[in-house]
Amino acid sequence: MPPGLSYCGAPPLPGALIGRFNLDPVLIAALFALAAFHIVANRRAARPVAPAAAGWAIAAAALVSPLCALSVALFSARVAQHMILLLAAAPLIAGALPDRPALRRPASLWGASVTFFLTLWFWHMPAPYAATFASPVTYWLMHLSLFGTGIWLWAALLRQHGPSALAAGVVASMQMGLLGAVIALASWPMYRPHYLTTTAWGLTPLADQQLGGVVMWVPGCLLFLWVALRSLAATWRAMDRAAA
Repeated sequence: MPPGLSYCGAPPLPGALIGRFNLDPVLIAALFALAAFHIVANRRAARPVAPAAAGWAIAAAALVSPLCALSVALFSARVAQHMILLLAAAPLIAGALPDRPALRRPASLWGASVTFFLTLWFWHMPAPYAATFASPVTYWLMHLSLFGTGIWLWAALLRQHGPSALAAGVVASMQMGLLGAVIALASWPMYRPHYLTTTAWGLTPLADQQLGGVVMWVPGCLLFLWVALRSLAATWRAMDRAAA
C-alpha cells in the first residue's frame, strides 16, 4: 500500500512540514458551513456562541493544519489528531448543542458509550487503521464516525450528573486508557503504514507507536475520569440535600 495514496498525501520530511496544509476545498467549505450554521442557530436561540466557534476552530486546526500530513508519517501524530478532535473539539461542540430531552436519558448515554467504544477500538485495530491509508473514503469514515460518536457521547455526558453519568464516565476513562495501554505496551509495531516513515523523524516504528499509545492513554483517561468525578460530586450533593 503506497503511502502516497493517503488522503493527506505522501509522508512529509521534517523540513517540508510547515507548508503542508490541507487545502481541500470540500473539507474547508463543509467546516465553514457547519460552524456558521451552529453559530447562527445558537445566536438565534440565545445560546452561547463562543464554545461552538472554539470547537469548530479546533476541529479545523486538527484537519487542515500540517498535522494532517504528519499523521501520514507518524502514528503518534494521527492519535494526537484524534485526541484533539475527541477531547477538545467534541466537548465544546457538544456543550453548545441544543439541550434535547433525549440527551438526558440513560439510554442515550449508554448507547453513545457503547458506540464510541466500538468505533474507537475498531479504527485503532491494525487492519482497519491501515485501510484508511488506501482510500480517502475509508479515511473519512474513520474521522466522521470517531468525531460523530465523540460529540454524541459528550453531549449526553455533559447533560447528565447522576449514577449513569458516573458509570459511563468511568467506563469511557477505562476503555480509552486500556486501548492506549495496549498500544503503548505492545512489544511489536502493529501499524504497517508507518514501518518506513518514522525514521526521518528520529523514531522507530515501535517508539512512535508507544508514544501514540501514551498520547491516548493519559489525556483520554484523565478527562473522562474528571467527568465521572464531576458526576460523583453532583450525586453526593443530591444525597446531602435529600438527607437534609
